[in-house]
Amino acid sequence: MPGNRHLVAGLLLLSLGHMVLAAGSSEDASLSGKEDTHGIPARQLGVDAVVFVIQSQSNSFHAGQAEKLRDDLLRQVQATSQKPPVVLLLHTLSDNEGDWSILPLLPYLSISFGKNSSWMVFLEEETHVEVTRLVGALANFDEEKEWFLGKPLHDDESTIIHHYAFAENPSVFKYPDFSAGWALSIPLLVRLADKVRQQPPKSDFTIDLKHEVALYIWDKGKGPRLTAVPQLCTEPEGSPRARTCATALRRRPLPCGEPVKKEDVFVAVKTCKKFHHERVPVIKKTWEGDAAYVEYYSDYADASVPTVDLGVPNTERGHCGKTFAILQRFLSGDVPDTQWLLIVDDDTLISLPRLRRLLSCYSAGEAVYLGERYGYGLSQGGYSYITGGGGMVFSREAVARLLRSGCKCYSDDAPDDMVLGMCLNALDIPATHSPLFHQARPEDYAAELLAHQVPISFHKHWNVDPVAVFHKWLREDERKRSSGDKTEL
Repeated sequence: MPGNRHLVAGLLLLSLGHMVLAAGSSEDASLSGKEDTHGIPARQLGVDAVVFVIQSQSNSFHAGQAEKLRDDLLRQVQATSQKPPVVLLLHTLSDNEGDWSILPLLPYLSISFGKNSSWMVFLEEETHVEVTRLVGALANFDEEKEWFLGKPLHDDESTIIHHYAFAENPSVFKYPDFSAGWALSIPLLVRLADKVRQQPPKSDFTIDLKHEVALYIWDKGKGPRLTAVPQLCTEPEGSPRARTCATALRRRPLPCGEPVKKEDVFVAVKTCKKFHHERVPVIKKTWEGDAAYVEYYSDYADASVPTVDLGVPNTERGHCGKTFAILQRFLSGDVPDTQWLLIVDDDTLISLPRLRRLLSCYSAGEAVYLGERYGYGLSQGGYSYITGGGGMVFSREAVARLLRSGCKCYSDDAPDDMVLGMCLNALDIPATHSPLFHQARPEDYAAELLAHQVPISFHKHWNVDPVAVFHKWLREDERKRSSGDKTEL
């Protein structure tokens, strides 16, 4: 299974920083030269000394969201008569598909902006920014020193997605919640860029970028740890709790329209004989009832499920042969003609109503390849892929282009999600990332991260009651559903 492969790869492969000045320090004092609450003169910092990098994606929906954020930042600055900052859309900076992993991009950022800027601030498309407050928060730090700033997350227990790092006490290591924004001072950026040139990241897999970036910066204690900035928040934009925040979460535009219809999504479940009576019943107790069309694909035709035998022998890992047979069946006319295909494992838990709301933001006429994005060899010109356990979503156009290309498995037990990533990358069909899909269990993610998500999927039944997990994290409120309330994602 993909999780085991990542575990093997991971296994192979606090001087605390100066504490942020108190959240109560006023932004006015920071910008006017008055002393802050520590009696230190606040530095003057112009917004033009800040470079904003929006961690954008090339899919038309996500590119549009990033452009709206850029326009909002520039509009705010225009109203203050200050010089405008540089605002970059990450997906437009080069042809390197792996730029989303940030580290390969640092040399370019250092060369382009290292001499005339003080801060590099990274934002996700959902990050709302109050520019004046953010500049005030940054002004509390000496930009001539190395700073790594953000809203800290930590693991309560060691987890596979972080390669079981800090197993004895995982909570000691802090990493940034990208949704709140995070920042590097230019001296740190320049040094990291030199390090990337001389010592590229060694890990083959990019699994949880925010944790891996923090590890690279920390450098086994030779670099700075993350410093918490209370003004970097994940409260909802406009809420009372966000009144003192420099960043908050933009009110999501979801649904972008009416949720796609049940009949527009075909669900393919990968299973095998030994799990027909262990895992399949969980699906039937939880999310199967929300599917208009679902088929279970196995190595054995079992009328009690029922399952479809695709004629591909079961393999202990990889399942590439089975997945490509599913793709061919999707276009064959033997199943309903739908706009979207969802492929899941038999131990994937998913909310189909939430997925259908999310899909309202995408055009089925585009080649869409959607889920939780991982990377392989991104520092060496590798590729991105959607990890299978959290669910892989394809538009019909993406499947058609893939199969027309002739790209195929090199063996039945090749890793299906990685082979798909290679094939689609070669076709310039990007892996579109949504943080709402999860390759692992809820326990494997920081509680504060999940607190501001409405998740779509989780994966694995290991050491959990999967039915209880579904009802806690993924079950829709029946009253809202019956009343037509469109819960925000």
